[in-house]
Formats: sequence, C-alpha cells, structure tokens
Amino acid sequence: MNLSIVIPLLNEEDSLEELFSRIDNVCKSNSLSYEIWFVDDGSTDLSWSIIENMKVQYPQIHAIKFSRNYGKSQALHAAFERTNGDVVITMDADLQDFPEEIPELYKMVTEDNYDIVSGWKKKRFDNVMTKNVPSKLFNAAARKVSGVELHDFNCGLKAYKKQVVKSIDVYGDMHRYIPVLAANAGFRRITEKEVQHQARPYGTSKFGTERFIRGFLDLVTLWFVSRFGGRPMHFFGAVGTLMFIFGFLSALWLGISKLIDVSKGIYGHLITNNPWFFIALTMMIMGTLLFVAGFLGEMIIRTNREHKNYNIDEVI
Repeated sequence: MNLSIVIPLLNEEDSLEELFSRIDNVCKSNSLSYEIWFVDDGSTDLSWSIIENMKVQYPQIHAIKFSRNYGKSQALHAAFERTNGDVVITMDADLQDFPEEIPELYKMVTEDNYDIVSGWKKKRFDNVMTKNVPSKLFNAAARKVSGVELHDFNCGLKAYKKQVVKSIDVYGDMHRYIPVLAANAGFRRITEKEVQHQARPYGTSKFGTERFIRGFLDLVTLWFVSRFGGRPMHFFGAVGTLMFIFGFLSALWLGISKLIDVSKGIYGHLITNNPWFFIALTMMIMGTLLFVAGFLGEMIIRTNREHKNYNIDEVI
C-alpha cells in the first residue's frame, strides 16, 4: 500500500464527507493505493455516525473511537500502530489543510528519500495576535532548542516514512515535536514544504493560546529527555554531587574556623549564628536528594514505560 492517511478529529461533522471526497479524488487521479485512519477523539456531534456510514461504502476507511477526549498525540499514537502504508501522512480534519498537497509530499518521501516532510503554512489565515505572532515566537524557540530547522512545528500536514512512525513513541502533547523525536531516533533527513492554508470553512478551533504554554513546557521536557533521558544520573547525580561537596566544604570551613577560635581562647562564637551554616546544610540536603533522584531515575528507565494512556471504544 502506498499511503496511510491519519486524521485526528474532534467534532468535525461538517467537513468529513468533503475531506474524504477530496482525498479520494487526489489519490485515484495519481494512482495511489491508500487507507484512511480517522481517530475520533471524543466527539460529541455526529462525526462517528458519519464515519460509520462512509465506511459501509468505502472499505479503505478505518476509524478508531476514543471513549473521551485524550488529545492529538494519543490519537496519532493509536493510528500509527495500525498503519500499513509505505508513507504515512497526517492532516487535520478541519479542511484548513489541502489534500491536493498529498502527491507532492508522497513524492518527496519516496523519490527524494526524505524521512519526514513537514508542512510550512507560510501564509496563514488565522488571528494575527492570538495565533500568528505566538506561533512565530514558539517556532523560533523550538528551532533554537531542538536544532531542527523547521519554520512550522505545529502544522498538522506532514509526511513520514513508515519506519519513522513505527520507531517513535508519541505521548503527552508531543505531536508537535514528532520531527524532533524522529531526529533523536536517528532519522536526520528532515525537510519542509510550503503548503497552502485557508481559514476554517466549518466549526471552531479546538486549540487556544494555552497550547503555546504547554508547547513550551513540552519543549523543555523534550530537551532534557533527549540529552539525559537515557542516563538521568549524569544530570541529577552530577549536580547533586557538586552541591553536596560545596555544602560539605562550607561546613568543614565553619568547623575549622570554630576550632581556630577555640585555640585562640575565643569562646561563645556559635556556628549557627553564621548564615553559611544554613547554606551548607541546605546544599548538602539538596545534593543528597538530587543524587537519590538520579538513582531512582536510573531504576525507572529500566522498566518498560507504557504511554498508551487512552481507552478505545471501537475500531472499524
């Protein structure tokens, strides 16, 4: 099979039939065999009923229904486990992404041998202050921290080699950082393609400005995990050891100064009156705790972490 198209959705009843029709026309006109995986992320409208009706007519449609809203990353994770196409394309269900981009994305993966082709909505039709400006700032920070040179990490339209989606683990809110996860896994042929964008013809956006705050926190997490996730003791142990040594040397200096004073016949000078005593004590305690945290981290990563934190009601 040439293509697997993964489409997470939440309350998109108005756009689903038009979206499928356009995808079907594009794939047929380019002689691409394909399957579609819709992931209903807890819709409360008629989205699932529409998908069920389309499934009766079109066997290339598959769908996963979550018991409630779990988020885009979980939706992608559930679909990635089931895809069969040589190339996997993700896109949003709101018709802001153009299915007509699919053939060129497919060609860039199969003929140009890219591991990932990420869409770049260079000209956006979103609110300037609530989406465009925060998005530019967020993407600039993501490029700086991750080292992956993409202009639009948040674009839902992306194409992947099958090996990429089968090798990475998408969890939490990490869907926007799949290129970074892939780069950390050794897939370095990552590029971007300028894609068309339009205002939503139906419905309302499911993401607010708070996604940029969550995205920044996820970026910090990803930076730390990519560098110290395999050996947390290298970070916590090193910092903890340095803090303990600093605190211990400070306490030792206080003790020696006390003995020197006593040898000179100076009495009544209490170590606890010196603020360095409390600094030294705090540093030793924090250093010990960080060292223990590093040790526990080493133990935890030796267990099999399971990120499948969602419940599936139905798969068709």
